[in-house]
Amino acid sequence: MNLALQIALVIVSIVLLWKGADFFVDSAVRIAKSLNISDLVIGLTLVAFGTSAPEFAVSIGAAVTGRGTMSIGNVIGSNVFNLGIILGSCAAIRAIPTSRKLVTRDGVFLLAVVIVLAVMMSDGDLGRIEGLALVAILIGYLGYQFIGKESDEDIVTDGESATWRDGPLSVLGLVLILAGAHLLVNSASELARGFGLSEWAISVTIVAAGTSAPELVTSLNAALKGRFGLSAGNLIGSDLFNMLGVLGVTAGITPLPVEAATRTSIWITVGSGALVVFFLRTGW
Repeated sequence: MNLALQIALVIVSIVLLWKGADFFVDSAVRIAKSLNISDLVIGLTLVAFGTSAPEFAVSIGAAVTGRGTMSIGNVIGSNVFNLGIILGSCAAIRAIPTSRKLVTRDGVFLLAVVIVLAVMMSDGDLGRIEGLALVAILIGYLGYQFIGKESDEDIVTDGESATWRDGPLSVLGLVLILAGAHLLVNSASELARGFGLSEWAISVTIVAAGTSAPELVTSLNAALKGRFGLSAGNLIGSDLFNMLGVLGVTAGITPLPVEAATRTSIWITVGSGALVVFFLRTGW
């Protein structure tokens, strides 16, 4: 009976995530058009922040309750899931055209951040000073995104303009996304524990996939609507928010211990980032 209930909750969470992403993407695109902000920038910033909210909640909650392993495992697993499963699925459904800016500015920056994080973790600890440094890097990156001038071809020019309804719709979409992610993480974790998986295994697989569900539905939704900059930008931006924002804030609150398995996994993330940048460049 409990198994049937958890499966039913997983199905409900998926419906909430999909409808939430539908509202969120459509309203975000209309707001971007009204503010003359490109799909890429809004994907890298506003949408990425919204879809990274589950990682913030899960990682900070785990850290303050003494489960630092789950905090780091969630971020590492989520990032690999974003770059592998989600970006790969979007490209498999419909080819994603990329630009020099996406590769040389955002892709290379993502790879550099992963390498910096790997070096920080190499001593077996992610301390408060390192966490605050990560947050400072994120603030600088966001400032550059909004201050930097966009070329005319980057700006959203088609589609409807924003109305007063788009603000509430974007909030409603985000609420549905967060509610769906919460349900999915809890239900999937219960199912995993029933099969005897460890906390680390749960954090880098089930929890990571669950907290990445908003990125999955948002990016797939955007790709199907032809908003390729929003789709790719959301995934790269979400990974940056995870590493700089989620881990930065979490480590700033309480130092995070880094186990041997974590140090191995972060270098897998480095490899994933390098492969993604390479594929983004080939053929643009």
